[in-house]
Amino acid sequence: MRNDLGVLSAFAIVAGERSFTRAAIRLGVSQSALSHSIRGLEKRLGLQLLARTTRSVSPTAAGTALLQDLAPALERIERAVAETRKQRESPAGRIRLIIPRTATQMVILPKLARFARTYPEIVLEVTSSNDPVDLVAGEYDAGVQLGEFIQRDMIAVRVTQEMRLAVVGSPQYFKSRNIPRDPQDLKDHSCIGFRFNNGLYRWEFEKGRKALTVSPQGPASFDDPDLVIQAVLKGVGIGTAMEETLRSMISEGRLIQVLRDWCPTFQGYFLYYPSRRNQPAALSALIDTLRLSD
Repeated sequence: MRNDLGVLSAFAIVAGERSFTRAAIRLGVSQSALSHSIRGLEKRLGLQLLARTTRSVSPTAAGTALLQDLAPALERIERAVAETRKQRESPAGRIRLIIPRTATQMVILPKLARFARTYPEIVLEVTSSNDPVDLVAGEYDAGVQLGEFIQRDMIAVRVTQEMRLAVVGSPQYFKSRNIPRDPQDLKDHSCIGFRFNNGLYRWEFEKGRKALTVSPQGPASFDDPDLVIQAVLKGVGIGTAMEETLRSMISEGRLIQVLRDWCPTFQGYFLYYPSRRNQPAALSALIDTLRLSD
């Protein structure tokens, strides 16, 4: 019976029109094909649903009873399909987005008010995660992540410029510690780590032809970059974060940036999603809003 939905819909139309001829025209099929489908349905049910004469068609008692439950169900299905189709035609509905907290602050929040005013029927469901995820398995519509972490089979749209990591400490911390001039000097410092689910982020440095990687050693590590910087501000040690997010605190003297000449730029954040085919209008609107202008 799982394949009978179309036939049940056809039965309701025939019963409503009281005519196989008019119903066939509405459905765009031949009268004989329609009659054959209805007879097949009646055979599977073991009941006659339509009484037929050469001049008229009307539902039987069994057909009338079926229509009482069938008509509202078909109407609900039709409304549901129309609402689904509407998502393709107009920006509406929910978008499930997974994004690192830092990217939310840099990419989403500055444009969220304008996006909400422009597309009032779209609701963003934002989930914070620093780790790369499988969008399809997680049932997300899109994600934002650093370019190096995005799988090659994803479609990626740039949403920030290239970025740089900043290594910082507080004036309070450096009152009793020498400022590191070389990444190797970090072995004599308390380094606050940033942690992914699969382990601690290793600090990567590059200068000319030299490249060094340092595993931060210190009293604490966090899975939230904001907490790393809060610990730095309290003088716990040296930490890292995106330079863009720290510029005001550096200019105000609350943080001292070190090893800047050892921190190269890298790919910034990208919005990524699985396919362009049959893309909902709501997702297209989000892409257009977040896309970095040339």
